Parts: sequence; structure tokens; C-alpha cells
Amino acid sequence: QVQLVESGGGLAQAGGSLRLSCAASGRTFSMYRMAWFRQAPGKEREFLASMNLNGANIIYADSVKGRFTISTDNAKLTLYLQMNSLKPEDTAIYYCAGRVGGAYDYWGQGTQVTVSS
Repeated sequence: QVQLVESGGGLAQAGGSLRLSCAASGRTFSMYRMAWFRQAPGKEREFLASMNLNGANIIYADSVKGRFTISTDNAKLTLYLQMNSLKPEDTAIYYCAGRVGGAYDYWGQGTQVTVSS
């Protein structure tokens, strides 16, 4: 099993920045790719960004491209999401996920991000 714990959420003003972290523990060697998703109230879960843990194949959703940056520190077993130029519509619960096979098998509990206008 793999455990994922997000942190770094909170309240930010529009135009501001936040950095989310996702600490992985357990059988982390089984994962090869990780991602960030978010879910706003009344909306479906939305993919944001993903990357292989070796740093390859980074993908962003159009909604965050140029504003958000995904990265990883393998020595710390931590995934990051740097979020700049935040907008009120970025308000959501943010989740990290880890992939072993063809789908994201492991999920964190989420961290709330609220952006005020």
C-alpha cells in the first residue's frame, strides 16, 4: 500500500500563489507516475497535471498551463504543485494521486484551496 498526504492548502488572494505538497510513504517503489487533481463544489473531479517520477512526460491541463508547475523531490518522496496567478475559480479541494498500473490507484485525503477575489 501507498499512503499520500497533501498539505499546503489555505486561503489566498486572487493573483497570489500557493505551493501544495504531497508526501508519499509505504510501497512507493511501486509507483511510476503521480498527478494532481481538484474538485470544486458541485463539479466533477478535474485533472490538473501529472508526471513520471523520473521527471519525464509532464502534462498539464489547459486550465492551469502556464500558471501551475508540477515537480517532485524523489529524495523526500514528495510531489509538489506550485500555483501562481491564482483565480477565484481555482477554489477547490486538491488531491494528489499515484499510479502503479493503468489507473491512479492511490489518493490522498485532499487539501482545501480557497482563492478570494
